[in-house]
Amino acid sequence: MADSFALSGVRVIDFGQYIAGPFAAMLLADQGADVIRIDPPGGPRHDTPANATWNRGKRSIVLDLKTAEGRATAQKLIASADVVIENFRPGVMDRLDLGAEAMCAANPALIYCSLPGFGRDDPRAGVQAWEGVLGAATGAYRPAAASKSGRPVYTVIPFSSAYGAFLSAVSITMALNARQRTGLGQHVEIPLYDATFTAASNQGIKVHNALPEPKAFEWSRQLPTKDGRWFRYFAGNKKFEHFIREIGMAKFRDEGASDEELGRHFDEIFRTRTAAEWELYCFGLGTEGQTCHSSAEWLMHPQGTGSGIIADFKDPVLGAFRGPGINVRLSETPGRVRAPRPLPDADRAAILKDLQQGRSMPAPSATGAELRAALQGVRVLDLCIILAGPTCGRTLAEFGADVIKIDSPHRNPLSSHNDINRGKRSVLLDLKTKEGLDIFMKLVDKADVILQNFRKGVAGQLGVGYEQIRKRRPDIVYCSLNTFGQFGPYADRPGHESIAQAISGMMVRYGDEKPALSPFAANDYGTGLMGAYAVALALLNRQRAGSGGKGGQHVDTALAYTATMLQSGLLQDHAGKQWDEPHGQNVLGRGPLYRMYKAADAWLFLAADGTRLKDCAALADLALKSGVELEQALEARIPGRNADEWVTDLTSAGIPAHRVVTDMVALFQSPLVKARGLTVTREHDEIGPVTTTAPGPRLSRTPVIVGRPAPKPGSDAASVLADIDMEKELDRLVRERVIVLDGIAAG
Repeated sequence: MADSFALSGVRVIDFGQYIAGPFAAMLLADQGADVIRIDPPGGPRHDTPANATWNRGKRSIVLDLKTAEGRATAQKLIASADVVIENFRPGVMDRLDLGAEAMCAANPALIYCSLPGFGRDDPRAGVQAWEGVLGAATGAYRPAAASKSGRPVYTVIPFSSAYGAFLSAVSITMALNARQRTGLGQHVEIPLYDATFTAASNQGIKVHNALPEPKAFEWSRQLPTKDGRWFRYFAGNKKFEHFIREIGMAKFRDEGASDEELGRHFDEIFRTRTAAEWELYCFGLGTEGQTCHSSAEWLMHPQGTGSGIIADFKDPVLGAFRGPGINVRLSETPGRVRAPRPLPDADRAAILKDLQQGRSMPAPSATGAELRAALQGVRVLDLCIILAGPTCGRTLAEFGADVIKIDSPHRNPLSSHNDINRGKRSVLLDLKTKEGLDIFMKLVDKADVILQNFRKGVAGQLGVGYEQIRKRRPDIVYCSLNTFGQFGPYADRPGHESIAQAISGMMVRYGDEKPALSPFAANDYGTGLMGAYAVALALLNRQRAGSGGKGGQHVDTALAYTATMLQSGLLQDHAGKQWDEPHGQNVLGRGPLYRMYKAADAWLFLAADGTRLKDCAALADLALKSGVELEQALEARIPGRNADEWVTDLTSAGIPAHRVVTDMVALFQSPLVKARGLTVTREHDEIGPVTTTAPGPRLSRTPVIVGRPAPKPGSDAASVLADIDMEKELDRLVRERVIVLDGIAAG
């Protein structure tokens, strides 16, 4: 039916302020949840056009939580709810008598999601974790790869808050899956600091016994074109060699040209065509390249509008505007934006009437069944490569699914294997052979979920497309992830992280005259999380549908969708819009009291309220200054002491500050990060100790797990075949090269 949503009937109470909480609740509202937003007197604390996006599809009531009456109404709302989202500092909701322990005790079916900046057991728990502070703490502002100054670079993209929102949507929906089986809710905590480590997964991974790789010419780069545009070419594509031979670059390489000469020739060749011509040329050869667009251009791009990730809306404040559409897509229970954001208190009468009438809540399970993990008993076949798709599989494994990673024996090495294939079983199966495809289909018979991230149409050519699988298993949840999505003129084009950054405006925003790559592979990892969200939604819908072959569907998301959501705080084009946010490689922040400063030994980030400067003895005499005068005074004062001394004094005075992290490997190995379980160092088959990230969400009843280290590629063939009663065929299948056990490297 037209109004059947994956989260129909789920009530969410949204106490969120600023970015992460409202963003997370929006993702749930887009999939049909009834989200009741608790606005404070005077309206949202963060007055931004982005509220037109983050608060869409919700209902609003204004409550003063500092009054007994406001708290009593909030308690009644929570008692009627399935989900609560809050992103205050640890302890704030407890002091308001609205904390997780009390509310979950009163409503055992409640899923209570907390999104503090720093976790309650983090020594920084009391620090106001503004996005700038979190960016400094997580390496988001470290100098760009091509930086000559070594200065950190500020970015307006809120990686910590966005990843907190992504992980919240995933964790809440996983908890709803668990509740569907047990009747019991739980407390979910996702500190925004912890969440950022998922975005940084490939930044600090360390294979401890690996030899340093020789430096080679970087073929993936930004290139100037005939019409003055910049073009991002990505070389990590199997058509790379064919491409450089076609354009005449291979001869310079083969003749031993220096890196400087190769760069000059590459630029000269690209200046012979316009950016649009290079796009078509690359697509025609099957390689990857994309014009670097601004965000304003992305809002007008035919792929943005054609895929639906960019859409037109009406808002009671902005009027008509263009902005982000629906991120994850479900074929049978599609999400949509059901209403514009409400004005504060617009729904008070209806919400209070709902409370008076009462609401039937799910009863706890009569059997008292316990689950060790939210996806216990769920089996996943993961056909994905590189980062986004395998991250989806890794996330499902963290929530307890049995994930079988199926790789081609013709791809060597397996890129990023040790990062994104932990917690999985590994088999190298040749799907291009008849028996390999037959084995896959037998695995399908015992599976719940299939993941693939081929370009549109490729899975069907291999015989493993959704329509082919659905005929055999109508209840399968089939997830597709790619760069551009399943719709629009670019849907069948190849791409990776940097291509999504180029088309969506991220590279132009981060660069100066020349576009630059953002500090994290955030589109890849974020798309993996959103894929897991889509799968969790579909599995929840399937549970509700019950037996009888119902409930399967095709779900999808894309890197370009994630790039849009990462920039959702900026992408509202409306009357009077000015694209004036800080950007470029020389930006240190938003203003004198929200930026980075160079101390004696390192950089620090300061996020101050001007009225609080007087509380810091070392800066009290500057309290009456403002603007450029204040900025210059701080630039002169702060170099006089070490960064940690300043951070101690500032935070003691209630002024948020943090040392700027620039070394990601050191961050991954730091005692605090290890103690919080955000990274782990473990022995891997044949290669020794490897440090990787670990999952950040904390679920009280069905905790996430880091899972076993990524296995030697192909080493689980016997156990996988045993699942389909074919273990006795292993030797023959190896002889016939249908299955491979050795020779594929863990890249």
